Amino acid sequence: MADFNALIDGYRRFRADGWAKERQRWSELAEGQSPKVMVIACSDSRVEPAQIFDARPGEMFVVRNVAALVPPFETGGGYHGVSAALEFAVTQLLVEEIIVMGHGFCGGCAAALTGQFDLADHGEGHFIAHWIDLLDEARAHVRAEHSEPFDRPAFRAMEQEGVRTSLNNLRTFPWLKDREDSGQLALHGAFFSIAEGVLHLLDEQTGEFSAV
Repeated sequence: MADFNALIDGYRRFRADGWAKERQRWSELAEGQSPKVMVIACSDSRVEPAQIFDARPGEMFVVRNVAALVPPFETGGGYHGVSAALEFAVTQLLVEEIIVMGHGFCGGCAAALTGQFDLADHGEGHFIAHWIDLLDEARAHVRAEHSEPFDRPAFRAMEQEGVRTSLNNLRTFPWLKDREDSGQLALHGAFFSIAEGVLHLLDEQTGEFSAV
């Protein structure tokens, strides 16, 4: 319970300080939201988009999941949480920018690269295994390019391949691709290095990430 109590203490500080300072902002947000940016990030507790981008409430529409992955467009059965959030952001909120942000030491990307959950059936790891199989092609590429597939450079390459995979999958959504082609929407790839606290942006022309 100590951790939960710490959260409640944090809420009280927010209520007394953060909310009070932004009271007018919160009043405006009560009427609705109109963020211009969507961020797709990892659920990892060390990578908080609002903190990294120093964003105010209401400035970013954020979706977080294991390894910051976007599945390809498909309309089959099952629940499509990421796809629904993406559709809402693009077609209803009319966001103008989408950022896919991977990060260093990502557990989901590491599991994909090592095959940690490859043999998971219906026990522990089943849902993780099915989710990160979105990175199967990326894993094959990284393993082929690295003679030491489980050293830090290989893991970093996998983390950055995850960003490229999600960008490619975003472009399989027809209503998103149409908006990008018409100039209404821009896609960006980013990578946050936890150890250095440095954000890198992807140049899709060169395929390389460079520090901001």
